[in-house]
Amino acid sequence: MSKVMTIADVVGSLESGMTIGIGGWGSRRKPMALVRALCRSPLTDLTIVSYGGPDVGLLCAAGKVRRLVTAFVTLDSIPLEPHFRQARQNGTIELTEYDEGMFLFGLYAAAHRLPFLPTPAGLGSDVLRVNPHLRTVRSPYEDGTELVAVPPLRLDVALLHLNRADARGNAQYLGPDPYMDDLFAKAAGRTYVACERLVATGDLLKEGPIQSLLVNRSHVAGVVETPGGAHFTACEPDHGRDEPFQRLYARAAADPDEWERFRARFLDGDETAYQDAVRTWREERA
Repeated sequence: MSKVMTIADVVGSLESGMTIGIGGWGSRRKPMALVRALCRSPLTDLTIVSYGGPDVGLLCAAGKVRRLVTAFVTLDSIPLEPHFRQARQNGTIELTEYDEGMFLFGLYAAAHRLPFLPTPAGLGSDVLRVNPHLRTVRSPYEDGTELVAVPPLRLDVALLHLNRADARGNAQYLGPDPYMDDLFAKAAGRTYVACERLVATGDLLKEGPIQSLLVNRSHVAGVVETPGGAHFTACEPDHGRDEPFQRLYARAAADPDEWERFRARFLDGDETAYQDAVRTWREERA
């Protein structure tokens, strides 16, 4: 059965107040076409769960985020995402900040339908001080080791971007790292996958080894072909991060007037308009 959808179909299926997990890592393989559409939508009051990058920044800038659950928010080559910085400094979002390992265990717990998972990550740090809801447990075995009991990061929806997918929702990464996209899919009530290219099921193994088939169709509610849909984040080997454009984005974020010009040029239209505007910007720089 075909699960092919449009960007509008995906965003139209979402509701205000949802908890939405966003795959990728920092400024790498983010479902930016879906994020841009979220920014244009009337949705509000969202809880975003992400190894954050410009996905978090754009949603903060658009006023869509009530609460963020994350381990970091970075553009990789630019250490701190500028719109996230502004949102935190202005107190416009609630933040639950975990250690990277704790965040991973939260996804594992949700994926396996567990009430918590124990980990030593976070002990001896300020993570427990700034997250007073967290509890510790003691091992029932020999040494009674104290561990952090990480609650599940349950998601209403996960949004992912992978290199290839078929019409049934099997999805494949071809770059150097799967990140945690499979865990996001398993932790979510439903998952939508954007991809650089839709291919026939039989062609997936022509693209990469069987280990690259990261997301199984049983976890996927819809799939959207979005060539360049991860821009400006990296989606190797299809394309690297657009560093000049990322610098343009970060500079614009620092000044309200510049941001309004950036938003009007690149973000006010649909995804086709965005890709056209980026192409024109590149031609101007050439």
